[in-house]
Amino acid sequence: MNSTDVFAGFVAAVADSLDEARTTGCDLAQRVHMSRSHCDRVIAAIAGESPSAFRRRLLLERAAYRLLAGDTGVLELAIESGYGSHEAFTRAFVRAFGMSPREWRRESSRRFFLAAPSGVHFQPPAGLRLPAQKETRGMDVLVRMVEHHVWLTGEMIERGARLDAATLDKPIELSVEGIDDDVSIRYLLDRLVWQEEMWLASVEDRPFQVPECGREVTTPIAELRTRHADAGSRFVALVNRLNEEGRFDDSFVDTTCEPPRVFTYGGMVAHVLTFAAHRRSLLVGAFHTAGITDLGFGDPMHYIADGSPTT
Repeated sequence: MNSTDVFAGFVAAVADSLDEARTTGCDLAQRVHMSRSHCDRVIAAIAGESPSAFRRRLLLERAAYRLLAGDTGVLELAIESGYGSHEAFTRAFVRAFGMSPREWRRESSRRFFLAAPSGVHFQPPAGLRLPAQKETRGMDVLVRMVEHHVWLTGEMIERGARLDAATLDKPIELSVEGIDDDVSIRYLLDRLVWQEEMWLASVEDRPFQVPECGREVTTPIAELRTRHADAGSRFVALVNRLNEEGRFDDSFVDTTCEPPRVFTYGGMVAHVLTFAAHRRSLLVGAFHTAGITDLGFGDPMHYIADGSPTT
């Protein structure tokens, strides 16, 4: 059995033990059919942490997540994490996260992954996340689709600048209930821009206030143009970097959600493109109705084929 198989077996044993507060290093060694001393040496060499430290870190990550995601009491979390008292748990938590559990719970945005040489972390709701075994490179067409989306959003904002306020705010009759209701050109342009801003904030672990559903959108086109110039370029740079580093299968914690959730970068990009395509299609139809037809149907075929902004 090679070291990868040994470590995978150990990680599975730890995952199975997270709800067993009294599990010891000896128990983990037995589960992977090794002596305690041999298990300690092998796992420390592979993971960069002793088996006991590895498990304690994951339990602290889980406790940190649960503090953000629910109202479980600190004492209950201490017991779940294998600590004999509220005080012992609090001391360990402060050493790991730099603040007490109660202070942590009040924070609006926190990344609960602790430094880990192995890259293994707690993944909500009750699992462990292992780093990808190999680099996963998204097809270049995915990157081109993102570049096309950002380019076309910018072009649509420019077309919106040609319209008067009444046309910008005129209800679009065709909408999809549950995705976008009571939409207008201004609303959809605003939604495309803050979608970029929201996911950038999530990836960068910054707070982001999602606009309320049903709100009246009054954002000036000039403001949308400025915000998109910033967020669009940064979003394209992010996707290019993920592609170059083969990280589409890596995951991140979205602390803008309530409770926080874990997504892969590839899943996030697929989400953005799927819902943006729906909104861009509505915009194309609305622009046609308003007499603006030079964007065609917003088709990315030519853009992806040769980089031409022909639509």
